[in-house]
Amino acid sequence: MSGLLPARWAQAQTRAESLRVLSEAGPNSFDPIGIGVNRNAIQLHWNAYDRLLRFGTQTRPDGTLYFDYYTIEGELAERFEVSDDKTAITLHLRRDATFHDGSPVTAEDVKWSLDRVLGIASGRAQFSTGSMTSPDQFVVVDAHTVRVTTPRPDRFTLPNLAGTYPVIFNAKVAKAHATAADPWATEWLKTNVAGGGAFKLDNYVPGQSLTLSRFDNWKSGALPGFRRVLWQMVPNAQSRRSSLERGDADIVQDLPPQDAVSIAQAGKVKVVGVPMAGAFQFIGMNSAKPPFDNVKVRQAVAYALPYQQMFEAALFKRGQPLFGGKPGEADGTAFPQPLGYSTDLEKAKALLVEAGFANGFDTTFSFELSLATVAEPVSLLVQEALGKIGIRVTIDKVPGGQLGTRLEKKEVPFFFEGSAAYFADPDYFFRIFYHGPTRWNFGSYNNPEFQALVDKTRYETDKAVYDADVSRMIALVKQDIPIILLWQPALDTGMQASVEGYKYLFHRQLELRTLKRG
Repeated sequence: MSGLLPARWAQAQTRAESLRVLSEAGPNSFDPIGIGVNRNAIQLHWNAYDRLLRFGTQTRPDGTLYFDYYTIEGELAERFEVSDDKTAITLHLRRDATFHDGSPVTAEDVKWSLDRVLGIASGRAQFSTGSMTSPDQFVVVDAHTVRVTTPRPDRFTLPNLAGTYPVIFNAKVAKAHATAADPWATEWLKTNVAGGGAFKLDNYVPGQSLTLSRFDNWKSGALPGFRRVLWQMVPNAQSRRSSLERGDADIVQDLPPQDAVSIAQAGKVKVVGVPMAGAFQFIGMNSAKPPFDNVKVRQAVAYALPYQQMFEAALFKRGQPLFGGKPGEADGTAFPQPLGYSTDLEKAKALLVEAGFANGFDTTFSFELSLATVAEPVSLLVQEALGKIGIRVTIDKVPGGQLGTRLEKKEVPFFFEGSAAYFADPDYFFRIFYHGPTRWNFGSYNNPEFQALVDKTRYETDKAVYDADVSRMIALVKQDIPIILLWQPALDTGMQASVEGYKYLFHRQLELRTLKRG
């Protein structure tokens, strides 16, 4: 691997001050907002830009760090106040904060950056979940103070400001590359950084490597423990594993479940496995199309599945099960939660008879090849199990990047997929994945009582009322089962024993700022 390193890296700091990260793929954009921006892009802009706010930190029993969704603290804003009526947030910027080029961060930069989120369709859609829909809501009070106003109290405004979209740009630099056709400099910002975050981008070779250096004038937190980071893209999983075990790599991201198990057992390096908050893998059934429009058919499938076998074969138990649990009613108000179904073939057969399918039926089960490591064993076990109750399944392996389009058009009857919600509130999860005509309503769920409850809980402030409504929604999705939650997969990351300060974040990419060499 040393032959792959940029010359400046080879002449740089000692190993104690430098970090080498391997992943399967790299960023396809440096801009957090845009159609088709991949998850790897977050790793770059999260560490190269600041946001006004960030989520707090908690420590897990194994000593790793974890984001605290319910604690919001300042980042570029050294402090903030919420008005008594909860419709205004006043943010006070750090007066000594600068961008990478040395220019000071001002409220005008913040205003332009927040306006930009609303100026781009995907950003506007996300900000609207926090009642931010007009640039008039972002007000410059003075050179170091900004106020964000909302028409009514909204508990998602602060989390949105701590999310992945609202990075603070050096507006003067960005606007210098804007055009009449591209007023937000989207083309330039795809391949350039105009920020002031903890790390500066030094070099990028698309598809190969990316080098970062610490910004020593960063003021929004404690300086990172590493002065330089080399992030390399190594598509072959075995090559990434070998580099980690030889000690050439410090961190390898997204270990396949089988590798995570065997590497952890070998004990040469450590494996951190964190069940991904908000993330889930599931089996979807299009409830708008026969035969899955029949709730008894969906329940029959849910009772027929061999959950434990799938969990072991596909994930090697690396994750948090969402099968079993309390049937028929809510078990608390956290969601996702286990839906109450366990394998019961006799019950499944009886439900099929009640649904009018005593002789079963034929269907197709689809999965995207990019998920084949997990989806292939799942699909084979689904095929075998449903065959036992008379459902004849043909497996459809969809080329990478194509399943999403078909799901958008609601063409797929029965499938394996995964997704994630950034915000932890259960009503947010239901609004994204069980509501409306969007792609993300994977089961095409349309229960009028449920839809009314989703709309009702959006601004509910009475906790007792909110909890009661959420409990009812959980009971409904357990009964109607438009999608069958399987598990929250673990985010498995391999690292040398000397690397400390690993922090799991909601977007599942590395927080380089907290890492250090022990």
